[in-house]
Amino acid sequence: MSVLQETIRPSADLRNHYSEISRQCRENKEAVIITVNGRGDTVSLGYEEYKRMKSRIELLEILAEAEDDVNNGRVAPMKDSFDDLRQILKGKL
Repeated sequence: MSVLQETIRPSADLRNHYSEISRQCRENKEAVIITVNGRGDTVSLGYEEYKRMKSRIELLEILAEAEDDVNNGRVAPMKDSFDDLRQILKGKL
């Protein structure tokens, strides 16, 4: 697992050096934290990194739901599940 690098820059840099910050996000695959009055306000990411991060979060949410199902006994034998899937697929073909 890779660790997302971060850089902190003041909001004035976003106004005055947008292209540099954009390039930094894209090429270095790092997050740039924009501060206002010395406090974190906004995070800028390259679009590809954003999509990767979003996909990972969605996968983690699915895994958390599955773990909750297992912990609460909402499970079925694998054979039954695959039989159900085959029937669904046959109906759609």
